[in-house]
Amino acid sequence: MVPMLGFVLAAVITLAAQTSTMAADRIRLAVQRTGTLAWELDVIRMHGLDREFDLAIETVELASTEAGKIALKGGSADLMLSDWIWVARERSLGDDLVFYPSSSTLGAVMVPADSPIRGIVDLPGKKLAVAGGPLDKSWLLLQALARRAGLDLKKQATVVYGAPPLLSEKALQGEIDATLTFWNFCADLESKGYRRAIPMDHVTKGLGTKGPIALVGYTFDRTWAARSGSTVERFLAAARQAKDILASSEAEWQRLAPRIRVTDANALSIYRLRYGEGIVRRPLAEEEADARALYLVLAEMGGADLVGPARELPTGTFYRPPASE
Repeated sequence: MVPMLGFVLAAVITLAAQTSTMAADRIRLAVQRTGTLAWELDVIRMHGLDREFDLAIETVELASTEAGKIALKGGSADLMLSDWIWVARERSLGDDLVFYPSSSTLGAVMVPADSPIRGIVDLPGKKLAVAGGPLDKSWLLLQALARRAGLDLKKQATVVYGAPPLLSEKALQGEIDATLTFWNFCADLESKGYRRAIPMDHVTKGLGTKGPIALVGYTFDRTWAARSGSTVERFLAAARQAKDILASSEAEWQRLAPRIRVTDANALSIYRLRYGEGIVRRPLAEEEADARALYLVLAEMGGADLVGPARELPTGTFYRPPASE
């Protein structure tokens, strides 16, 4: 009888485990392996937050944000990290994508520690490297603020575009006076003695935002979210807990260092600082109001090539969880 009882108990346990797995709601995420969403997913899994929130998280690892956009629009992923500018553009073209803020961590114009460059007025006559291309959002915003000071950076500075790793290398070799780049590359340069001459959060405030604005966030289709019940809300709750863990735990960053591909302790501490500064704490309404203000600037600077046909932030761009409505 005892062996039979053990067999029955084992069968019950197995069935319970299978039932629990089947009950978990699936969510498919398009993820760049070294991106911040990948870090958060690592923390979610390590701390069992996926099980706590009854989620079966599947990942589609992609090489670029553009690949993620294709996966999302093609239906092979449910959610990715993107910016509200792209979401707004897609909405203006007929899609029903929505955006929920994730991080307000932004890049900066980086310069050597002994550089005379202290602000925008010091950029004319200098060689300025810009990560991305002519339609990079930070570059457009920097130009917009410069215009308010009577400056035309495209004409008054020597501007070069390139991929962030290459520009960092050129900066460290002394070939560039100033480098406008993404926040993680800023952190690397900061760890090598560079300073943030013009932080982009200062630029956005100069253009009318009331607080630290999240340009990057979770992006998904509203119709899918409606079909999926509370899956989105539970994922967002798990992500918030993961962010809080990252904000409070130095050990977590040590564990993630190989994934982040940072071996220098000083650089890792700067990554942690900048990431923590960007955790969104403001009400959604304030984020959306600031986005509307910046959208007008970006529409003027980038035109239809950047934002599509809408001259104002399309209604419904920001996702509002049912509890907040």
